[in-house]
Amino acid sequence: MSAAETTLQRDCPATLIPAGDRVVLPAGTPVSIMQTLGGNVTVRTAEGLFRIAREDAPAISGYVAGDEAVATTTEFSEAAVWSALRTCFDPEIPVNIVDLGLVYDLSIEAMPNGGNAVEVKMTLTAPGCGMGPVIAEDARQKIAALPTVESAKVHIVWDPVWTPQMISAAGRKTLGLE
Repeated sequence: MSAAETTLQRDCPATLIPAGDRVVLPAGTPVSIMQTLGGNVTVRTAEGLFRIAREDAPAISGYVAGDEAVATTTEFSEAAVWSALRTCFDPEIPVNIVDLGLVYDLSIEAMPNGGNAVEVKMTLTAPGCGMGPVIAEDARQKIAALPTVESAKVHIVWDPVWTPQMISAAGRKTLGLE
């Protein structure tokens, strides 16, 4: 896939990949769109790779979001939570966090008032990745947006250590590993 080249039409908040530092890219910055999965946009500039959150993507001249942004449902279920998690991506890897093997545990607790508390344990491909909190927050927001979710927490854990063998068959196919 070739990267689409464009510019930023206004100052744009972004996250430096892989450090996770928040920055503002100035209007007029030339960018190449590298990935648009999960509603967020990964761009390359002369200074490196950056993740632009879906709410800031309109700053990219000519960029029109597709229908990849979020999973939608009218009913809460465990399957709906897994679907929401499948809309979350590492900004450098074109495989969702579930198929990448990063989600280790999903727990749902029914609350007395009919709502739900959801907790997820996930890891990262590398312990030093500064994007971990960004990816975890993306997952938390998407879970929290599901019907009847009162509480959504995503915890980053390191045990067991992630290995490429944890990638699903679908993820391996996407990455050309099979």
